[in-house]
Amino acid sequence: MIKILFFARLQEEIGKDSLNIEKAGLTVNQLKQWLEKEHGLHSLDQTMAAVNEDYADGSEVLKEGDTVALIPPVSGG
Repeated sequence: MIKILFFARLQEEIGKDSLNIEKAGLTVNQLKQWLEKEHGLHSLDQTMAAVNEDYADGSEVLKEGDTVALIPPVSGG
């Protein structure tokens, strides 16, 4: 099981703060593509990802028990 944590606008889009899925073996980029297709999340290509509290690039392969945090860009004024 992989736990996905959503922050900021992603929480609003998906309607929850986390999701548990059986997707070990996917890369971070493949996970983002799956979330866009299956859950209608937008612009995940601009979203930072952290795996087990370390920032990860899109090629990192997810393992059973990983926690993935998806952090959208922050803007301010």
